[in-house]
Order: sequence, then C-alpha cells, then structure tokens
Amino acid sequence: MKEYVQSLAPDKLTPFAGHPFRIRDDASMDELTESIRAYGVLSPLLARPKGEGYELVSGHRRRAAAIKLGLATVPVLVREMSDDEAVILMVDSNLQRENLLPSEKAFAYKMKLDALKHQGKTTSSQVGTKMRSDEQIAAQVADSRMQIQRYIRLTNLVKPLLDMVDEGRIAFSPAVELSYLTREQQAYLLDSIDQEDATPSLSQAIRMKKLSQQGKLTPEVIYAVLTEEKPNQKEQVRIKTESLRKYFPSSYSAEQMERAILKLLEERYRAKHRGQER
Repeated sequence: MKEYVQSLAPDKLTPFAGHPFRIRDDASMDELTESIRAYGVLSPLLARPKGEGYELVSGHRRRAAAIKLGLATVPVLVREMSDDEAVILMVDSNLQRENLLPSEKAFAYKMKLDALKHQGKTTSSQVGTKMRSDEQIAAQVADSRMQIQRYIRLTNLVKPLLDMVDEGRIAFSPAVELSYLTREQQAYLLDSIDQEDATPSLSQAIRMKKLSQQGKLTPEVIYAVLTEEKPNQKEQVRIKTESLRKYFPSSYSAEQMERAILKLLEERYRAKHRGQER
C-alpha cells in the first residue's frame, strides 16, 4: 500500500463524501483548537488521492481547527485505498468519540456494514467459524449486533424525525418502530406532532408500525393514535430543546440538559431555604 506524508493546505482537503459525524463548536473543539495553536498538528491527518486532489478520511476536526487558526499547511498521511477501505477507516477513527448522536452512529454503522458486505470479507474467531459483518462491528464497539441493526433502522427516518431523536424529543426505541412507516406516513406523523406538540410513546409507535404493515395507517389514524391519552399521563412542562441550546455546549443531549437544569433548581431551592433558616 503506497503512502507518504505531505504538507497540504487544509482547505484543499475535500471532506469525506457522506461523512456522518458532525463537527461541533463545543468545549472539546475549543481544547483541540488551543492545543493546535500552541503545539501545531502533532498527528497527521489521513487522506487519499482522489481526482485532481485529496479526500480527507480521518482528521475532519483537526482540519476545521487548522482552518479556524489560518494555518497555511497541515501534515497529511496520504495513502492509496479503495472506497470500502476508506469508509471503514473513516468510521473506525470516529466511533470511539464520546457523545455521538443517534444519527451519527446510525449512518456510520450503515456505511461500515455496507463496505464490509461489499468487500465480502469475514473474520474467523475459531477455525472454520465465520463472523457476520455486523458481528465484526459488534466485536469492536460497545453495541451488540442487534443494537447495531436497530441503529441502522434509524436511517429510514425522514430528517425532521431523526433530528427529534438527536434532540431527545423522540426516544430511541419508539424511533426504531417509526422507521418502518413509509415516508408519506412519517410526513403525516410530523404534521400531527407539530399540531399537538406531542410525540409517540413506545406502545403508540408499535401500534403505528403494525397498522402500517396492515395498510391501515391513514392520516386520521395517526392523529387518533398520537392524541389518545397515555396511561398514567401526568401534566408536563414542555420546553423545546432549541430554546435551551444557547445555554449549553452543543454536545449536550436533551437528557444532559435536563439533569443540569434540575441540579441548578435544586441548588437554588437549598440556597433559598438556608436563607430562611438564618
């Protein structure tokens, strides 16, 4: 495999096609930028020759930081590799990152699984025992083979619904069930969600999936299922995630924001009662 290290302008490196991982302007990115400002890019980026230039395989965050700092060049390990090899390397170099969004894992798993299947490669854990492609991935990450397949199901969601999963407005398990709805049915569901400011529970999502498979999931049925009273339904205070984003790092999930808010309220409550006791 031919490879060499070369200094290249960061803006001349084309981001990987279909790169599923987002570059967040968060505390981690600030730390990386400051580290590069102080010490330079210590670890070369990885790219491959493509057409007249180079396609970046690994190092998208370092590239973004270098551009932000106005660096003229960055060290790049240029390696010749096939499309499938590039996909696998790109995914593997990012899957260990913390706080990955469900959509990031979904598309990353799908891209790697498709690449492994296309290669037709399997590995043997014992003599004569071959592993499925999704088993190979599961052996390298914290998710099981079935969980990986469930994540991949999310790639069938229309983007607004998938955004709701990333924001924590729709839980993972209901989202998997909703992924079996047709795109038209998902569009009707979005209309009902916007209209009622309500999202499906797991039982409602399972029922919608079953009705869809039976050819009975009309817009009217979607609305009726979504608006039915949930068992033990309690009054809730709803704050849209986007209204809170400016107060938290972009890497925070909805659950992390909720915990932080509750912690602040608890501290305020204790401080108030300490003042009353004096």
